Amino acid sequence: MTVFYQVLFSSVLRHMDAERAHQLSFAALRGVAAVPGVAAAVGRVLGPREPELTVHALGREFPGPLGMAAGFDKNAESPHGLAALGFGFVEIGTVTAQPQPGNPKPRLFRLVEDRAIVNRMGFNNEGSALVAERLHHQRSAGRPVLGVNIGKTKVTPEEDAPADYATSARRLAPYADYMVVNVSSPNTPGLRNLQGVEQLRPLLAAVREALAEAGRPELPLLVKIAPDLADEDVDAVADLALAEGLDGIIATNTTVSREGLAASDEEVEAAGAGGLSGAPLKDRSLEVLRRLRSRVGDRVTLVAVGGIETAEDAWARIRAGATLVQGYTGLIYGGPLWPRRVHRGLARLVREAGYASVGDAVGSDAPPPDLTLVGDDVEAAS
Repeated sequence: MTVFYQVLFSSVLRHMDAERAHQLSFAALRGVAAVPGVAAAVGRVLGPREPELTVHALGREFPGPLGMAAGFDKNAESPHGLAALGFGFVEIGTVTAQPQPGNPKPRLFRLVEDRAIVNRMGFNNEGSALVAERLHHQRSAGRPVLGVNIGKTKVTPEEDAPADYATSARRLAPYADYMVVNVSSPNTPGLRNLQGVEQLRPLLAAVREALAEAGRPELPLLVKIAPDLADEDVDAVADLALAEGLDGIIATNTTVSREGLAASDEEVEAAGAGGLSGAPLKDRSLEVLRRLRSRVGDRVTLVAVGGIETAEDAWARIRAGATLVQGYTGLIYGGPLWPRRVHRGLARLVREAGYASVGDAVGSDAPPPDLTLVGDDVEAAS
């Protein structure tokens, strides 16, 4: 199957428009998953089933630590189908308060030599009201652990961002196992400005209030940050997470950097502006993760994403302090059996290292945090 996918990718998919290829492959997955009993049957074969892969985090039990990152299933069209491929959880979105078409096409590009993707999708989605309705109809005992990623509607001014996020949070809270405030996509003008502590604090407060209004005050709340933040800004977000009682930080989103790519200048220029994901993000994402862990220790759940291609990549993130990991580009280049390969490899690495479970290895390579420094900074941030 893996060889077949590589042949299919090399001979067909890589020559198609990237967004069109995504739409066709996802439509095929949705079609298969819609057949009664098929998703459950496939999930029993491909899903994480090794007991050492079970993770307890964010008040939930995850069958495996590898999840599907936001961006693949923006409108919650088939979280069941993605779970059937072997992901331990699925994060849908990014969803905005109002429906929006996103940026003009073409807006999704592959840099195959770098095993990377450039996207400037611009939060194209059907809006939180319709997505909430869809999730309502999907409710079932077999639903995967579901994260909901929310962002700012493009036409909403920055000063109105808290209310915009709150609208989506209120609508989607009944269906989420955790919620993510996305302030780090490079494809919505001004969005990354909201990562600043002074802008982020009132935004998080508005979302918290909306969750309470929806009857879910306990719903785990996370923030997703960019790899392009300066180190001192990473520290500031970490301190804010502690001060505001955030449940987690997702590190990291895509990057605007184009340094060190194997692709030609012409290829990079043809892809144009947007966020870069995939293998080139590996080192910086791990760097940010390590910095966060040194700041927050185990008091905040860290989710690693960016450049994870193999079980060894995921294992390095876990040992550096990530409780959960996510992928997207790895699936595009690795094919439908990729989640199963990563989970199977992780189970082997856990056993070889002598751990009873993957959770026991979280942060095993991380130095202890400087709690005195962090405490002072948190008090100042408060």
